[in-house]
Amino acid sequence: MHTTRCNWGKSALTAVLALAVVTPAVAADDAAWQDIRRNVFDGREVVEDKTVSLETPYRAEDAAVVPVTMRIPASVGEVKTLTLVIDKNPVPVAATFKFGEAAGTGDRMLSTRVRVDMYSNIRAIVETADGKLHMATNFVKASGGCSAAASKDADEAFANLGKMQVRTFDDPALKAQTPPQREAQVMIRHPNFTGMQMDQVTRQYTPMKIVQEMDVKRDGARIFKMEGGISISENPNFRFTFAPGSEDLIEVIAKDSDGKVFTATSAGKAS
Repeated sequence: MHTTRCNWGKSALTAVLALAVVTPAVAADDAAWQDIRRNVFDGREVVEDKTVSLETPYRAEDAAVVPVTMRIPASVGEVKTLTLVIDKNPVPVAATFKFGEAAGTGDRMLSTRVRVDMYSNIRAIVETADGKLHMATNFVKASGGCSAAASKDADEAFANLGKMQVRTFDDPALKAQTPPQREAQVMIRHPNFTGMQMDQVTRQYTPMKIVQEMDVKRDGARIFKMEGGISISENPNFRFTFAPGSEDLIEVIAKDSDGKVFTATSAGKAS
């Protein structure tokens, strides 16, 4: 009987120690999100439901280029904004997308690539027309994405700075849905330096230089306007749906943190 009691005691102690290890981490994760909710969303209620879905890898192959896809079903109706948050990044808000009339109200999709600095929850939060906030959350294992060295040297990066490619796609399934949607992609050549990357030659940190704003329109009507942060990956890449128009000409105006402005259209015009 004494042996049984000792064995039970060891098991109980192991369980208590396990809880002691896990509980602070969970509490810390929740505390980080509550701070973000208070600072970014003024402490408003955020409901986790199926208004928005989020697709991410559980373990990222490259912490500096983590694919993220967000989907909003047609049943949701109008959406005002979508905010992409990475809890443990130095600047948690990766980007905010403010939607316009050309975003449409069919099945919507928006994907991009982000940097993840340490194991973290990634969240997609949408504000619907009634002012309510809805969220999807995924945990991603990745680390070092914000300080990872750029894939190209600075001279090469600056030589191609701001070059854009804008494409549209015909997807019969999107056209056949009610209401119909089309798909487009915007790719920008830009190093998106975070300010946390060290130049391996000079041993100095490279100053922050990011794509800060991007306005995307279809036939002059806004699809979305993005406000970006340091968490968007090098050479920003956005793929998204939009409501068809008369010509479906996609026009993009992007501005970086140095005030440089870049423009391009799906007709191939760029400056």
